[in-house]
Amino acid sequence: MLEIVLFGEDYAHETVIGALTGRIAVEAGIEIELFWKSAVEGHGRVVREFRGYLRQLEANAGPYPDLIIAATDANCQGLNERSRLFRDFNPPRPLVLAIPDPHVERWLLLDGSAFNSVFGRGCNLPLYKCGRNEYKTLLIENIRAIGVIPEFGGIEFATDLIQAMDINRAARADDSLNRFITDLRRVLRQFQEV
Repeated sequence: MLEIVLFGEDYAHETVIGALTGRIAVEAGIEIELFWKSAVEGHGRVVREFRGYLRQLEANAGPYPDLIIAATDANCQGLNERSRLFRDFNPPRPLVLAIPDPHVERWLLLDGSAFNSVFGRGCNLPLYKCGRNEYKTLLIENIRAIGVIPEFGGIEFATDLIQAMDINRAARADDSLNRFITDLRRVLRQFQEV
């Protein structure tokens, strides 16, 4: 079983990144176990927890996970700028970055067919917008339009949406999702070959 340590900003990252990771692992035929080290208090906390975790691993010489995933929203700063904050370190295991640009809720709106499968009504592919809470609002509005009141901003439906999603089509529609899916698949292939 592959042990994956994950860092994320909040409940939305934990749910979305966890579901995507699980789905890609199933497709690869690999059993995984997820260990969340951070899923609260936003971007700054994720970076601090990530750095502290790497220092702890180095000081104790392990135990090492098989893979580390760090997730943080790009928040309109761009994929490369956010990636640099994590790549400046040299983790002892493969690192995959999940950096939704600009926010993780956008990934849930990329596949109108998945939305239709889950809710009985599709949604339009959102144009790239950079406003704060823009995609949280769009996700909530699309769910409310079918007569459902999302209690957790729509994130409670993330696993269902991801299971119904055409991952490849969604990845073609969004560079940040494509980068995460491509990198995760590449790393998981290395474990298949072992």
